[in-house]
Amino acid sequence: MTKIQFVDCHRLPERSFFYKGKQFPMCARCTGIYVGYAIFIPIIFFFKINIFIALLAIMPTTIDGITQAYCKRESNNILRFITGILAGFGLAGISDFIAYYIVVSFKFLYHLI
Repeated sequence: MTKIQFVDCHRLPERSFFYKGKQFPMCARCTGIYVGYAIFIPIIFFFKINIFIALLAIMPTTIDGITQAYCKRESNNILRFITGILAGFGLAGISDFIAYYIVVSFKFLYHLI
């Protein structure tokens, strides 16, 4: 039976980027996720992302992370970063989807009162 475990990769030098000799405080994948948030959250104000496309965008990161953790496969920082950006895009889209339906629900409840 395979046990799901937390993989702490943030402080591993081989999984982090360096700038001017200083290691980033997070791994390349999480750096990509934050870059994806920064790029796509402003875009969401103008363009809505289909929930299925958002879920699909998260899949490369999921596949890369799971195959690296459980299939004895080693990824590289560029792949981690790119799939992280896609995940940031997908997570921003899912967050927008959830926020929209929370607002719609509250408007509906407000009109019932």
